[in-house]
This record gives sequence, C-alpha cells and structure tokens, in this order.
Amino acid sequence: MRVFSNEISKKENQEVELKGWVASRRDHGQIIFIDLRDGGGLAQVVFGPKNENLYQLADSLRSEWVIKVSGAVKRRPAGMENPDLENGQFEIQADSLEVLSQAETPPLPLDTDGYEVNEDIRMKYRYLDLRRPRLQKNIKLRSQFFQFIRSHLIEKEFVEIETPILGKSTPEGARDYLVPSRLQPGKFYALPQSPQQYKQLLMVSGFEKYFQIARCFRDEDTRGDRQPEFTQLDIETSFMSEEDILALTEEFCLEAVKKVFPNKKIKEIPFPRLDYQEVMKKHQNDKPDLRKDKNNPDELAFGFVVNFPMFEWKETEKRWDAVHHPFTRPKTENIGEIKKDPEKVLAFQYDLVCNGYEIGGGSLRSYKPEILEAVFEVMGHSREEIKKQFGHLLEAFEFGVPPHGGIALGLDRLLAILLNEPNIREVIAFPKTGDGRDLMMEAPNEISPKQLKELHLKKEN
Repeated sequence: MRVFSNEISKKENQEVELKGWVASRRDHGQIIFIDLRDGGGLAQVVFGPKNENLYQLADSLRSEWVIKVSGAVKRRPAGMENPDLENGQFEIQADSLEVLSQAETPPLPLDTDGYEVNEDIRMKYRYLDLRRPRLQKNIKLRSQFFQFIRSHLIEKEFVEIETPILGKSTPEGARDYLVPSRLQPGKFYALPQSPQQYKQLLMVSGFEKYFQIARCFRDEDTRGDRQPEFTQLDIETSFMSEEDILALTEEFCLEAVKKVFPNKKIKEIPFPRLDYQEVMKKHQNDKPDLRKDKNNPDELAFGFVVNFPMFEWKETEKRWDAVHHPFTRPKTENIGEIKKDPEKVLAFQYDLVCNGYEIGGGSLRSYKPEILEAVFEVMGHSREEIKKQFGHLLEAFEFGVPPHGGIALGLDRLLAILLNEPNIREVIAFPKTGDGRDLMMEAPNEISPKQLKELHLKKEN
C-alpha cells in the first residue's frame, strides 16, 4: 500500500511503496540518491549496484519523472541525516522501481522559491510552478484557512449560502465584467463585484446570519494586491450594531491567527478604533501600517478605521459618489441634510486594516427606501434610473426589512500578509498576470464568428 514521504519515520524496517516526482538526483560513486517529492514532502531513496537492472533503471531517471518505488525504510548512516526534513533521519533502500511517466526538461527551475523567475514564464507554466514547496505550502494553508472559516462561523449559527454569479449590471463602483445573453438578444448579465444586493435580500428573507466564501469580479487595473477575480469572506447580519460586527470580526481574526498561523503575533488587542479624519491627518492614507517595526513580518497590527464620510466629490465627473457604496447607511436620517450638505454626512462604514493594507470593509446598510433613494439622488441618479436599476431592492424593502449590516474580508490579501508573500498571486492557484491575462490558458481569446452570431454580437473592424 502506498504511503506518503512524511509517514516513513513511523515505518522503520518496514517495506513501503512511494509514488511521486523525481525532485533531484545525486550520484555518489556507485550509489544513486533520488529525492522523491509527493504530497507529503520529500523522501530520500537509495539505489545500490547490487541489483544491476534496478540500478540501470535508476541511472536513467531525470528531474520531474513520475515514479513508483518500493523498499525498506532504514535509518540514515550517522552524519548523513538531514535536519531540514521532517523524515530526515530515514531513507528508502529501494528494491523495485517503475517509471510511470517521463518528463521533458522543465522550462523553469523548480528547486528554488521562484521569486527570481520571470513572472510570464511562471504564469505560462503555472502547473509546474505550483510544484515548488513554497506554493504547495501556501495553497494547503489556504485550504486549512477556508476550513477554519466554515467551522468557526457555522458554530456561531451562520448559514453558508451561495449567491448567483450571473446577475444584473448596476452602478456600484468598479467596472462590471459583462456576459452577453444568447436567449435575450442585446441584453447582458454582469459578474458580481460582490454579492451586495443578494446578501441584503437574504436579510429580507429572514436569514439573519449569512456568510459565503465568494468569488468576485471587477474589471479594473490590476496590481500586486488586486486581481480581476478574487475571493472574499462575505458576512451579513440582521439586528447587529456596528460595534457588534467589529467585535465579531475581531474575534474571527484572533481565532484564525491562533489556530492556523500561530507563529504570528498580534500587536494590540482589542484592535484600536481609528477615526478616519485623524488617520488621514496623521498617516496621509486610510490604511496605516501600525507596526512599531515595519521590518518584522511576524507582527500583525490590526485596526478598524471608522467614521468615514458618506460621499466624496468626483472632480472629473462633477458629481458626488459614495465613498464605500450607495447601500451604506448615513449617520443621519434627515433627508434634507443628506441632499443639502453631502460633504458633511458621515457613514456607518468601517475598514479593517493590517500592516498597511486594507483587508476588509463593511457597513451598516440603508434599509429605509427613502434614505436609499436620497443617497442615489445625491449621486446624480434620477428617480427613473433608481427605479430601473434598483427597483427590485426597493420593492423588497416594502415587505418588512430588518436593520442589517456586514463586512467582507479580502482573503487573498489577508493570506498574502499571513504567509509573508509580496503579492496575492503567490497565494492563488491560477492567478492572472499584472495585465489581467491567463498565459497558461491563453485567455482572454478571440471567439469564432459562429459564437459571435449566436450571441448577437458583431466585431468591429
């Protein structure tokens, strides 16, 4: 029966079978050493000259070939142990070998951490890049983190609910990714920038505690901490105050660090509450790095930024826009005040920051239709536009809607911080390049004239 490399320390003097990739090969005189890499790590396999056929087959092995090996687990000779490996005191004395698959020479080195390799090469051959131990560790810890999220929130009686990917294009901030409808000529779906309206409708539905590990899409310029598609932890609750939601978020972060990343140290507990205006005056940005030693990667300085303005002036467009999004609840229910002095209106909005990054944001939501309509009017939307774009939500609010609010945490960005990675591409299995391309799958790509015709689209010359 097959065992993994990290299990051989429990199998001393027993016959085992391993399957995996040839990570490296070393020839010492008449002895061949192979490091076999599998899902458990690395194991050293030794081939001696006594079995001539076995030795000759081992001599043909090359990097990244896939093999099956069996043999007895033995302790390494004194002085030959490898303290860097979990099973570094043991090795396999091979007595059989089968080549399952040969491999071409990889177009990029796999025995380094990969930072020195050109990004385009790494993204084109991502399936090879992912073989390196650093990325294997990152993706496995990502899985463990997601498992923690689910168990932590379900214990608190949150319900995990999936919301649609194909939805309606509405003016919420960033540019939408659009999907043409074949059955409805000239009409389009939009991929969700977030599940914002759906989660608010779930509150109307009576699901008081919702969460989702949600895929989100925004057609905006990429950078180190941003991708066209990303993953967020989406939380929405009914009848909770702003402080209730901040306390819930803080508890989540403390437990996540304790259970999944115990090597990290949190600078200050409880997390400080930072006034937006004071933060901007002191740090000149709204995502300050609160660490005393900015070069200490194992220190986490969390903080909540609160008291955001509700609106900001868009000079190029000559109009007011919502700082967060239009569904945020203003800290006043005086509609005249909202319309007359939008620059003075504060919002029930809050951001979670850590080590100089915004890793989460949320708000209490406007649940009274007249407040939501006033906000849209300040943003320059006519009543007709409001009804056309958001009539479904306003209608739902006429059937009894609880006060509600929530928060969304950017999981890719948070994981990059927790894993000491320079950008979020290092914690995503198949990310896009800096200019939004998938070099491995060659996407985006052109589609055939037949597909264009089916979608009722024409390509410009």
